[in-house]
Amino acid sequence: MADGNMAYKFLDKVNSPADIKNFSIDELRELCAEIRHYMIECCSVNPGHLGSSLGAVELMVGMHYVYDTPDDKLVFDVGHQAYAHKIMTGRREAFRKNRMKDGISGFPKRSESEYDAFGAGHSSTSISAALGFAEAAKQLGLPHKAVALIGDGSLTGGLALEGLNNAGVSKTDVLVILNDNNISIDKNIGGLHEYLLKITTDPRYNDAKKRVWDRLGDGWVRKRVQRLVSTTKSHLVSNSGGDLFQAMGFRYFGPVDGNDIAQVVETLKKLRNMNGPLLLHAMTTKGKGYAPAEANQTVWHAPGIFDPETGMRQKSDKGDSRYQDVFGEVLLELARMDDKVVGITPAMASGCGMNILAKEMPERFYDVGIEEEHAVTFSAGLAAGGMKPFCNIYSSFSHRAFDQIFHDVALQGLPVTLCLDRSGIVGEDGATHHGCYDMAVYRALPGVVIAAPKDETELKMMMYTASLSKEGPFIIRYPRGYGEGTDWKAQEFRTMEVGKGELLMEGADVAVIVAGPSANRALECAQKMREETGWNPAIYNIRYIKPLDQDLMREVSSKYSRVVTIEDGTVVGGLYGAVAEYMSACDRPLPVRAVGIPDRYISQGTQEELKEECGLTNNEIYAVFAAESKKICKKDEKVLEN
Repeated sequence: MADGNMAYKFLDKVNSPADIKNFSIDELRELCAEIRHYMIECCSVNPGHLGSSLGAVELMVGMHYVYDTPDDKLVFDVGHQAYAHKIMTGRREAFRKNRMKDGISGFPKRSESEYDAFGAGHSSTSISAALGFAEAAKQLGLPHKAVALIGDGSLTGGLALEGLNNAGVSKTDVLVILNDNNISIDKNIGGLHEYLLKITTDPRYNDAKKRVWDRLGDGWVRKRVQRLVSTTKSHLVSNSGGDLFQAMGFRYFGPVDGNDIAQVVETLKKLRNMNGPLLLHAMTTKGKGYAPAEANQTVWHAPGIFDPETGMRQKSDKGDSRYQDVFGEVLLELARMDDKVVGITPAMASGCGMNILAKEMPERFYDVGIEEEHAVTFSAGLAAGGMKPFCNIYSSFSHRAFDQIFHDVALQGLPVTLCLDRSGIVGEDGATHHGCYDMAVYRALPGVVIAAPKDETELKMMMYTASLSKEGPFIIRYPRGYGEGTDWKAQEFRTMEVGKGELLMEGADVAVIVAGPSANRALECAQKMREETGWNPAIYNIRYIKPLDQDLMREVSSKYSRVVTIEDGTVVGGLYGAVAEYMSACDRPLPVRAVGIPDRYISQGTQEELKEECGLTNNEIYAVFAAESKKICKKDEKVLEN
């Protein structure tokens, strides 16, 4: 594997999809190899979602070769698989800054390129969006085509099935390409996955299809061959549910080898001129073309920095625990203590740490696939049946399940613990993945508990407290990455009273109310200010955004003249909203200053870069404290003058 900035015979000629239109199949094959090499070269030093994109190279090249983009619309789902698309659409050099601050997004983004027809950071959206494009073209009398490329993991999402259901009866010209690689991030599970597996492994169907597929479109025999293909599928696969897509109104083609560029191009050329809803089933290998990625597909979904020659990944020398690992180990410990405790995840077992429970107690673990809504209502059913479900969903993904959290859990008061991993700024995945809004979104629901631990120990105790709760939802939010280095394993379980915060540091004039790990940054800044100036604000760790600690709030309103709130969430409606609402209604209203994520979408970058942008690093927090101290001094000067 050559080092960076090597010359590429074909890739260096490609600045837009138009540049590949005259390539031969052999040249396209070479181009695919060069794109893979380039992705590995770039991602080895600038990490990204590598495995999915390696597997989808031929599909990306084939689509741009056959379709007239950007007039024809290619819609991707999730976007993890779209790196080759970005590289071919005028962003080859920009890809070296993929997912970096002020660089390009790791996902399709409409504002970034005319070739990014539809933004995609979450799953299962492509079919509905592509159908919308197809209908718009029909309404406007345009000849443009619409294609949705969806991974098999995303197909389990409710929105994808809704899109299929509507598209199948619409008679609209739309092509759905199912990129079937048998894995999303972790191994796929569930009924739809098993159905696809039966299609692709049935030897009778594959043997018969191999003999007839090449004849599709051979002039006068076309209709006869199409009937033969349809009959063959129906007879050989229908007993195992193989005609599901046809039953939904789609004409089904495949499976084809999605990593064979010749087969991809030949098939797409034929399908482009067909009418109505079509579904092409393409088999690919996640991590294709790079042995380490093929051998360990879960790890190489997003491997971090690695040596492209050896595949050796760079390991962190940080000794602290990651919050996801704390969650996983504590959940297992709670399950050992209480046979009613179970874990539920929508396809993020390794990412959230629930694989720890799955390994030791598989019967107490449920991976429901990419189905956030189902995960929540399934958890509600478990709770109603007498179990104690811990449902772990990434913060930004949980928005999909708001209706279920409201109707199925909160409204019924069911004791479901919702652990929202990746709250706050997540880093390079950008606006689609930042967990900015959970506090503001769920604070509006009556009867909800929202907890924000300041460190690993508090996460452990809050999970224990939630396991004893008789009603819910009990929401615990915590960030991506490493904790504070507390000795949480040595701590015995104890309850952390709901609705009670703590005073971390006494101070004067200004009360700082903090939610989550930012409490540690505020404490560090206050200590530094006391050492340097002799003055410091009081620091309160609120612990629970809802219910708000009424005793703490009364103490703050009676003892101090100003309030600062700090949170790793949007300043609109979260902790700041709760404190400002209280202060505006109390007998002694105080001015409240908000420090948090501003009311705009935050792009990609490292966590530290984006926290600095949002004013959440030590330097920015210290500057706020200094500014507040000056206001206090000016106020005192005016009092003395009077």
